[in-house]
Amino acid sequence: MKDLIIIGSGPAGISAAYEAQKLGLKYLVIEKALIGNTIYNYPVGLTVFSTTNELEFEEGDLKPAREKPTREELLSYYVKFVLDNDLKVQWEEEVLKVDKLGKDHFRTITPKGEYESKAVLFAHGAMDYPRKLNVKGEELPKVHTHFRETYPWVKKKALIVGGGNSAGEAALFLAEEGADTTLAIFRNDWEETDPKQGCIKYWVKNPLEEQLKKRCLNLFFLGKVLEIRENDVVLEDENGERCVLENDVVFVLIGADADLTMLKNLGVKTEQNKYGEVPIYDEETFETDVSGVYVVGHFTNARHIKGAIEVPQMIIPKIAEKLHE
Repeated sequence: MKDLIIIGSGPAGISAAYEAQKLGLKYLVIEKALIGNTIYNYPVGLTVFSTTNELEFEEGDLKPAREKPTREELLSYYVKFVLDNDLKVQWEEEVLKVDKLGKDHFRTITPKGEYESKAVLFAHGAMDYPRKLNVKGEELPKVHTHFRETYPWVKKKALIVGGGNSAGEAALFLAEEGADTTLAIFRNDWEETDPKQGCIKYWVKNPLEEQLKKRCLNLFFLGKVLEIRENDVVLEDENGERCVLENDVVFVLIGADADLTMLKNLGVKTEQNKYGEVPIYDEETFETDVSGVYVVGHFTNARHIKGAIEVPQMIIPKIAEKLHE
């Protein structure tokens, strides 16, 4: 019997494991893909524009070559942190189901085994569940929901659909490396300047505007995507005019939603907020309405890396105290 099963080994899961280990809890982290898998899925060579103190578990641990770390430096830091601290992480093992067997008694089932625990912490991300446009042609091989690198698309006609940082970064990478790039974005998303509203951050927006001046990037103020076809894409602009763009590749980068299936099967109640459907949880303990079931990271309002690391530092001692009672 474990004290705590942690599902997911991103920043939130690693932080939770580290705190659990310091407190002497019997814990296990189960990760269906790789350690730091969300970071692994960032574009190759991306500079992460958070400050190092927002990304590290212990102050001064992360030492990038420049002021901000690259995707590779951050991923390496997370992997080495797990290994150097001998954190109990089992990766490439997918959680299939979590059952509540009784008070303070859960069973977590994977293809490799079953694990019993007194509590469960859901800490996995949402990148495996990207949002869809739900338009004809979205299933074509040229349509992608993740952007990894530019080089296959040099001199190709690339369309990026989206209004957040991921879409902006993809458009910037492609425009800088010689793709014929169009960013299809709602005007409000382009003109919005409040970073709390999820707009493209200034460190991406400013170089995008430079690419516009150089005519390396096209901006399309989107009404909606009508259809994706083999050699072109049919769009409707903000004025309702139908436009056909020649096209070789489409990146649909409109966000992702955490999969709530396992939580709902446990009886956890959900609600709608600005991020979509989310579990209801206590703001102090991050415990859901089902005793012993906790959520951190993308399931919560503290979904960015800084919050994903800080919340476990706050709640794991509270979980330990409750278990010891």
